[in-house]
Amino acid sequence: MSSIEETKAEIKKLSAKAMNMKMNLHDLSEELPVNWNSILTVAQETHDAYAALEAARKKLKELEAV
Repeated sequence: MSSIEETKAEIKKLSAKAMNMKMNLHDLSEELPVNWNSILTVAQETHDAYAALEAARKKLKELEAV
C-alpha cells in the first residue's frame, strides 16, 4: 500500500474518531449539569482527535504535492 493510500486510510479512521468525540461532547452538553466535571477531559479528547485529523490531512496534501 502506498503512503498516500495509508494516509487516506488513517484519515478515515481519525475522521470517525473525531466525529465520535464530537458527539460525546454534544451529548455531555445536553446532560449538563450532570457530569460537569468531565467537561475538560471530553473537550481535550475532542481537541486531540481533531488535531490529529488536521495533521493527517496536511500530511496527505504534502504527499500529493510530490
